[in-house]
Amino acid sequence: MADPCQVDFYVLADPSLSARQLACRLCMMAWEQGHRVAVLAGNEQDANDLDELMWEFPPGRFLPHTPGAADDAAPVSIVLAAEELAPGRDVVINLGGAAIPQPERFRRLLEIVPADARQKQASREKFRQYREWGLSPGSHDIQKI
Repeated sequence: MADPCQVDFYVLADPSLSARQLACRLCMMAWEQGHRVAVLAGNEQDANDLDELMWEFPPGRFLPHTPGAADDAAPVSIVLAAEELAPGRDVVINLGGAAIPQPERFRRLLEIVPADARQKQASREKFRQYREWGLSPGSHDIQKI
């Protein structure tokens, strides 16, 4: 039997911290470790903003990426729907409002929890959903990016 998906929640301690910047940093770290990453954006504007940010953050670095799931050659893809998450991606960063269905398809699932109260509540729901699916999510407090 395959190892279950490892789910981790990254809780932003301060409203000034950017979920998109943290997503870029996590993408960079995963890519440098040889992983293929998909980022599920919350909406089209978030996807466009993330696409732009990946050209300049972290500073002085370039993160090879593609909007959409069509280009399988890029190590990082930005998608708008869970249905677009390609099985060739082993790490998923979820910036959307719902839990990723069938998380066992992936090795790691990273959830970013913004300081905003409404988004925190959505993250609590996702945490509960993953536990109902038999996973044991971890949690990390993020003080800086």
